[in-house]
Amino acid sequence: MRSCKESEYIQNEDELEFAIFCIENVALKLGVSAEKVYDAFTKKSDILNGYIVPCYDALHTQSKDYIVDDIISFMTEKGVVV
Repeated sequence: MRSCKESEYIQNEDELEFAIFCIENVALKLGVSAEKVYDAFTKKSDILNGYIVPCYDALHTQSKDYIVDDIISFMTEKGVVV
């Protein structure tokens, strides 16, 4: 699930809630703070606006475990460390 639209910013409340869901659940799985994950997704990389938001339509239909594992896999591919 790596081919989504180009980078884009959060457009509505549903995308915002999904972004928060992703950040919080990745943080839980990795055992770190949500703030560290947010920084990794925005300051250390473009994962939030370059992957999570553009892929919202496809990602939000998946299970929590799938979404979290997919994002962590994407982080690994991009060399993003929390």
